[in-house]
Amino acid sequence: MTSIRDDLERRLSATEEPASRHVFTTLYPEAARAAADAADARRRVGISLGPLDGVIVSIKDLFDVAGEPTTAGSAIRRKAVPAAQDAPVVARLRRAGAVIIGKTNMSEFAFSGLGLNPHWGTPGNAADPTRIPGGSSSGAGVSVALGTSDIAIGTDTGGSIRIPAALNGVVGFKPTARRVPLAGAFPLSPSLDSIGPLARSVQACADADTVLSGEEFGPLRPVALRDLRVGVPRGLLFTETDPMVAQAFEAALGRLGTESVRISDIALDDLLARMAEATAAAPVASVEAAEIHADWIDAEEAAFDPRVHARISRGRTVTAGTYIRMMRARAELIRACDDRLAGIDLLALPATAIPAVPIAAMAEDEAFTRTNLLMLRNTMVGNLFDLTGVSLPLPGQALPVGLMLLARHGQDRRLLEIAAAVEARLC
Repeated sequence: MTSIRDDLERRLSATEEPASRHVFTTLYPEAARAAADAADARRRVGISLGPLDGVIVSIKDLFDVAGEPTTAGSAIRRKAVPAAQDAPVVARLRRAGAVIIGKTNMSEFAFSGLGLNPHWGTPGNAADPTRIPGGSSSGAGVSVALGTSDIAIGTDTGGSIRIPAALNGVVGFKPTARRVPLAGAFPLSPSLDSIGPLARSVQACADADTVLSGEEFGPLRPVALRDLRVGVPRGLLFTETDPMVAQAFEAALGRLGTESVRISDIALDDLLARMAEATAAAPVASVEAAEIHADWIDAEEAAFDPRVHARISRGRTVTAGTYIRMMRARAELIRACDDRLAGIDLLALPATAIPAVPIAAMAEDEAFTRTNLLMLRNTMVGNLFDLTGVSLPLPGQALPVGLMLLARHGQDRRLLEIAAAVEARLC
C-alpha cells in the first residue's frame, strides 16, 4: 500500500506541472508532510480519526490560517493583519487528520462565476487550459479534477462551488446556508454564503461535509430511485442553454426515467420574477459586499479588479430601508418556494447553461458581464431561495457538463443520499 507521505509527495510534484499553473496561491509542504507522517503512523497501528484521516485536502484562499494574511484572491489583502487562529473549518479538518496541501486560487473576493483573477493569474480549466475554470472557487475545481487534492473546500454564494465543479467534471456540494460555520472565512454576502466541498464522488463530499458541519459521520444510506419525485423547472432557467448541455441533461433525465423516477415539470418562473423584482435595486451580494468593503473601496480602488469593484459599488446606492424590505421579501419568497417544493424530492436542471468558454473571449467587459450572469443564473436559485444543492458530472461530452440537483433547506443528508444513487446510475 502506498504511504500517505509518498502520495503527498506525488501531489506536491504535480503542483509544479504546467496544468497546475495558478491553481494554488500558497502551498504548505512541511506542514502537510508532518500531517501525512502522522496519518501514516496511525495507519500502521490501526488507528483512524475518521473518513478524512490522511486525505489530501486543499482550502480556498479565503479561509484563515493562523499566522498569515487571508488574501481572498486580492492584492489588497496581501498586507492584511495575519490571522490569529485557524478558521473553524480549517481546525476541524486538522482534527480529522486531513492533510492540507495548500490554498487554492479564486475570483477576487469570490465575486465572479467565471474564475478569472488578474492578481494571481487565472487557472486553466482541467479539461482545456485555454478555457475558464469557473468561479469563484476556481483553483478548487481544477485541483480536484487534476488530482492535486482529493477534496477541495470552497464557498458558494451564487454557485461558486457548483459552477467550477460542473465546468471541471467533478462533484460539488452546497450545504444549506449556516450549517457550516462561516467564522474565519472572508465574506462576500453573509446572507448567501455557504461552505462546502468539491471531490470526485458524492461519498467524498458527504465525508467532508460531516467534518465541516461537525455532525456525526455515517455512511450514506442506499436510496432506491424508483418513485423518486423530480421536478424540472422549465422556462427561464432553460433559455439560452447550449445544445450540448441541453442534450446531456435530457439524456440524463431519460436514463433516470428508465429507473421509474417520476419526472414532471414544475413552475418556478413566477417566484423567480418576484425575486428579481425584490432585488431590482441591486443584488443582495452587492449590497452586503458594499458594507464589508466600505472602509477601503475608495482608497484602494486602483488595486481592485475593476469588474469586482464595479459590482461591489453597485450595492452602495441601496439605502438601509430598501435593503430591509429586500430581505423581508426574500424571506417570504423562501417560504413560498419551500411550500412549492413540498410535493417533490428535488429539482433537476443543468448546473450551468453553457460549458466553459475560452478565457480570451472574456477580454471585453460586455462579454464578461453577459457570460457571468448566464453562468450564475441557474445555481443562484439555490442561494436566493435557501436551498441545498449538488452538481454531478455528466460523462461523455466534449466538455464537462454538470447536472444540478436542489432540495429544500435542511435536507442536506437526504440530498446527498439521492445524489449518490443518481451518480451510480449516470456517472
